[in-house]
Amino acid sequence: MDIPSIPLGDWIESGLTWLTSEYSSVTRGISRFTQTGIDVLNDSLMWLPEWALLGLIALLCWKLAGVRLAIGAVGGLALIWNLGLWNPMIETLTLVVFATLVAVVIALPVGIAAALSNRLYRLIMPILDFMQTMPAFVYLIPAIPFFGIGSVSAIFATVIFSMPPAIRFTTLGIRQVPVELIEAADAYGATRSQKLFKVQLPLSLPTVMAGINQTIMLALSMVVIAAMIGADGLGSEVWRAIQRLRPGDGFEAGIAVVILAMLLDRLTQSLRKTRRSR
Repeated sequence: MDIPSIPLGDWIESGLTWLTSEYSSVTRGISRFTQTGIDVLNDSLMWLPEWALLGLIALLCWKLAGVRLAIGAVGGLALIWNLGLWNPMIETLTLVVFATLVAVVIALPVGIAAALSNRLYRLIMPILDFMQTMPAFVYLIPAIPFFGIGSVSAIFATVIFSMPPAIRFTTLGIRQVPVELIEAADAYGATRSQKLFKVQLPLSLPTVMAGINQTIMLALSMVVIAAMIGADGLGSEVWRAIQRLRPGDGFEAGIAVVILAMLLDRLTQSLRKTRRSR
């Protein structure tokens, strides 16, 4: 006896079709707003001469992490410039920064709420498990019918893919605040918001920064994958090299991705250490 299969795929397709038809005006508005933000940030970075932006990044690295990272940033970015990948690097950096900002803006309130509510914590943890175990390529599928081909779909997929670590680490950091400090704040008559903003969040900030660091790394990896749906940047250079069977060009773009990832990782780790030392 044949057991009928559950038409799960048909249900998902019907749901996506209904959402895109009923809320097309909303998605178009979000798409226009997001694309405008991407264009403004990208044009601002492109407006600066290569040497000027390189100098600003080196200065930032020196101020936050010291002279070693500044020298490494100059060397790595100079190599990207020499390879002719400066503009794709800027486009990738724009997508990563924009997606990270959106993910953090969503993740921090959700993580705080989950830390303060056991019921929400039990509800949201399985959802985060589901989001983190879902293959990254799957997030590209619903992005296309909602926002079409291009950078906006890449931002949508990247935000969904990179958000769970920021939520988890925010929740973990707040829940790890010693109970004695919470009781001391209660004894001094602190309100719930005062405990949150003056005790829990400052003490959990290093853990929260670790979550933001992971979000940036996941965003960078997803932005590269999103080249398959028309996102510009280093990912498109890798994808073009695969299509044209040019392994040298692909490795050059891959090295540029590694340099950018190391630079962003060291910068966020430096911010985390700075916050912890304070």
